[in-house]
Amino acid sequence: MRFPFLLGTALTLVMAIAPDAVLKAQAVQLRDGTVYFVQPPSLEGAITTYKTTYAWGATYYFTINLPENAGEPLQKITINQHEGVDRVRFDLEETIVFEGKPRDKGQKLQLKDVTSDRKTRTVSLTFDPPIPPGKTITIALKPYQNPGVSGVYLFGVKAFPAGEKSYGQFLGYGRLQFYSPTFL
Repeated sequence: MRFPFLLGTALTLVMAIAPDAVLKAQAVQLRDGTVYFVQPPSLEGAITTYKTTYAWGATYYFTINLPENAGEPLQKITINQHEGVDRVRFDLEETIVFEGKPRDKGQKLQLKDVTSDRKTRTVSLTFDPPIPPGKTITIALKPYQNPGVSGVYLFGVKAFPAGEKSYGQFLGYGRLQFYSPTFL
């Protein structure tokens, strides 16, 4: 826990002393070869098209901003269901990624690989080619069906820079809330 704090402090000092040098930096790379973002991406938000339990045809959108001064392109994203009673299963073949936001869709981006680890409730997306800095992207995941139990579902999002040995930066939680339908 102490190492990320020290790394963050060091990066802050470097940016304060020589911001132009940081903007031109390729990436932070440790002696062991681990690559870090100079400025990590940020999770701008998560939304769903349908908020009712058991709904079919929903899409969950996760929007991520990769800043100009990231220092390294974005190679991989993982989305982990951290909280929620039901396990959400996704139709991975329907996964798409595009530039922009859900209401302002841009160019579709290529995925090299999309996998799911059932045990850890994690979906991993690898980009081919990696996403260059300065882009806002949205990941569209299609669940087979919304959860059957209402409540808050949290999805942890991690971003990995390009590189053989890259450090996954936790971006935050995408929060989706589902409601039981009410019938009059």
